[in-house]
Amino acid sequence: MSKNQFYAIIVAGGSGKRMNSQTPKQFLLLKGKPILMLSIEKFYQSKYQPKIIVVLAEQEQQTWHKLVQEYHFNIPHEVVSGGTERFHSVKNALSPIADKQSIIAIHDAVRPLVSIQTIDNCYEKAISTGNAIAATLSKDSVRVQEGNKNKAIARNQVYLVQTPQTFQYPQLEKAYQQDFESFFTDDASLVEKAGYTINLCNGDEFNFKITFPEDITLAEAILNKPAYE
Repeated sequence: MSKNQFYAIIVAGGSGKRMNSQTPKQFLLLKGKPILMLSIEKFYQSKYQPKIIVVLAEQEQQTWHKLVQEYHFNIPHEVVSGGTERFHSVKNALSPIADKQSIIAIHDAVRPLVSIQTIDNCYEKAISTGNAIAATLSKDSVRVQEGNKNKAIARNQVYLVQTPQTFQYPQLEKAYQQDFESFFTDDASLVEKAGYTINLCNGDEFNFKITFPEDITLAEAILNKPAYE
């Protein structure tokens, strides 16, 4: 095991708009438990035993504390306040981390089906290469729109990016000194803009982001499969 300190920042700033729900996505129930708790549990089971930081909007923190009590959820974690954009939320979560030798995984709270193996693989690869981004090859044909035209590109060159996205602390420290740009849709794009090469790590077929009502149905079906771990 590495001597590095490990962290997991779980970003839970989503709303329920596309889910047609008044309840934020991270608090919706999946197999009888709030989705956010399932995501925290996955990182808690990692062999790297990361310290867990949960990012929540201030107005959702009281609800979360009530859920923690209701479900007797006792996994240690720190809660920090989110910002106006994901960029600001992650930046806030980095503030309590003082150890510059840290390896930090950043994960969407609404990807509760991520495998523990993927989490561990990302930590392991980030130790040696500086970063590791979970991703899967596209199984579909892909076309790119250019102006009024579009063209096919080889699908074996197209990766679908997931989380966790895992980095050595200095890369994130430098990346988050940049000003926010709308282009920064994930941490990999931010770190790449800061001058670092991005390294991909095999992701999970089931590690999708719960966004629409049908995603809950699919996630429930997967979790109920006897072979699912």
